[in-house]
Amino acid sequence: MSSSKTIGIIGGGQLGQMMAIAAVYMGHKVVTLDPTADCPASRVSEMIVAPYDDVDALRQLAERCDVLTYEFENVDADGLDAVVGGGQLPQGTDLLRISQNRIFEKNFLANKAGVTIVPYKVVTSSLDLEDLDLGKTYVLKTATGGYDGHGQVVIKSPDDLAAANQLANSAECVLEEFVDFDLEISVIVSGNGKDVTVFPVQENIHRNNILSKTIVPARISDSLTEKAKTMAVRIAEQLNLSGTLCVEMFATADDIIVNEIAPRPHNSGHYSIEACDFSQFDTHILGVLGQPLPAIKLHAPAVMLNVLGQHIQQAQEYISKNPSAHLHMYGKIEAKNNRKMGHVTVFSDKPDEVRKFGEGIDF
Repeated sequence: MSSSKTIGIIGGGQLGQMMAIAAVYMGHKVVTLDPTADCPASRVSEMIVAPYDDVDALRQLAERCDVLTYEFENVDADGLDAVVGGGQLPQGTDLLRISQNRIFEKNFLANKAGVTIVPYKVVTSSLDLEDLDLGKTYVLKTATGGYDGHGQVVIKSPDDLAAANQLANSAECVLEEFVDFDLEISVIVSGNGKDVTVFPVQENIHRNNILSKTIVPARISDSLTEKAKTMAVRIAEQLNLSGTLCVEMFATADDIIVNEIAPRPHNSGHYSIEACDFSQFDTHILGVLGQPLPAIKLHAPAVMLNVLGQHIQQAQEYISKNPSAHLHMYGKIEAKNNRKMGHVTVFSDKPDEVRKFGEGIDF
């Protein structure tokens, strides 16, 4: 048996909380760094309350812990480089830097991992938008920052150019051609620095750029399923991956196109807590500790619904009528509109009958 470790997690949101729970179940101790004292992870770990870029606080975390990890990609890579000891951050900061910058990310995916990606170009100012073929639709995204639809402009007509030019002149950007896809999918893969294990392909349905519903397994052909898994594993191997990584993709009629990567457990993988024999959080902890990784088994088809701030009452009513559904609430103090407050996982081989919260459906 491996001895108990102290694991430091940078970020105390729901992902940090669920990482900590997985670690504690394995007998490890967890210290979390987060600027909010009553963040979700505070319920299950010791806390260092400080900003994510506070180098002194990062150093304190490093000194108290055997291994460090992070729950989101907006962590100060330079600050981590300044404080971590050899092997203390198995994920490394290269992965952080790649996933923090869409230009680095696309260059890595296309040229190093050799996977199919969305056609794109780098935009440094509005001058780069002057000769667009407006017969096509584009998405302009800031190279750094931006999530859940923030920091991007969709360009469909000349009417959209003013907002796009403003964004292009305010920050370095990536201009992507809009892909005509059938489904958005993602693949969770975990590594221990040597070997990788891969989860089922997940189908993701978004509303207002926020994940609303994940269906597992994704409703795509066996050949596309294998292609998606192969791409995810290739990316993980190129990174010598430690911990969990999510690869977000588009499935077209006959191909898989990689959109972006997230170097951590992911909202779309939450179903794995109940629906798989090991969750994405279990394999993350095993991976960053360099322990052997299991092959992943899906117990049965499942659907995960996000519970946003405006959905809490609906979710509670749903659970009262469907007691076999699994409700997870993250313990966030304030329920804001569109804030991820929890999720519900149900086993179902009829995913269309599991209605998304907020559709005006009477549960």
